[in-house]
Amino acid sequence: MAPMSVRKPETEATHRAGFACFVGRPNAGKSTLTNALVGQKVAITSNRPQTTRHTVRGIVHRPDAQLVLVDTPGLHKPRTLLGERLNDVVRTTWAEVDVIGFCLPADQKVGPGDRYIAKELAAVRKTPKVAIVTKTDLVDSRTLAEQLIAIDRLGKELGIEWAEIVPVSAVGDKQVQLVADLLVPLLPEGPALYPEGDLTDEPEQVMVAELIREAALEGVRDELPHSIAVVVEEMLPREGRPEDRPLLDIHANVYIERPSQKGIVIGPQGKRLKEVGIKSRKQIEALLGTPVFLDLHVKVAKDWQRDPRQLRKLGF
Repeated sequence: MAPMSVRKPETEATHRAGFACFVGRPNAGKSTLTNALVGQKVAITSNRPQTTRHTVRGIVHRPDAQLVLVDTPGLHKPRTLLGERLNDVVRTTWAEVDVIGFCLPADQKVGPGDRYIAKELAAVRKTPKVAIVTKTDLVDSRTLAEQLIAIDRLGKELGIEWAEIVPVSAVGDKQVQLVADLLVPLLPEGPALYPEGDLTDEPEQVMVAELIREAALEGVRDELPHSIAVVVEEMLPREGRPEDRPLLDIHANVYIERPSQKGIVIGPQGKRLKEVGIKSRKQIEALLGTPVFLDLHVKVAKDWQRDPRQLRKLGF
């Protein structure tokens, strides 16, 4: 029994605060889970792999804790300089967080991509790891049970001791809060790191660019690979507007790698680009809480994913 002097009074609740990151192969449900935990979109989602290119911090406020979620790009075997840089971002993040959540989708068997990440995770000795089985709404109970067993076996095989293995459906809102309940005890004790009410520390300009890119990625045909980047050049309140009718002017460039891709993004008579503008403008207005005039232009940055100079210009 601990001496009375070091025991905390029963009324004094322990507050925890720290960083958790979700890792997993591309399209494993990391961004969707981040948004569900925060309760608002802070990370873009897409049914295409490699959607996330920035580490987005989503902040979960609770009476007993503040959980700061770092959403990393999906770790993968890189084919371009961009791919190598994204992998470096992931590994650097692992070294700095308090707990790692390894996301594996319930509807896909544990494959070479998961094994590749798990081997890398096994080398990160000190950080606790929680296995999170995502997309459980897509499978029956038998398939889910098989996946849970396979993940337990994978951990034993590679010498990873999972702190927890938890199934979740972010889309169906099943066990989302349980994920937070399991991550919080693994955080260090301490005061909140961000002010109450903050949901992310991502700059607004970056979030606006991400929302435009999300809309641009939607519905593109297979011949357009993941070569879309968006840079917001300017965000300024329009001058001369009455205080009760403000308008924010946003000028952004959508970059692709080849002239042949321009027509895919713009569409016949500019129809597709117009749809991208309408969809992203609604999301941006919801995010910023103000009416927006969105000016989009499509530009070619030749082979930017492989060019160090272009990558720097586009913020990677």
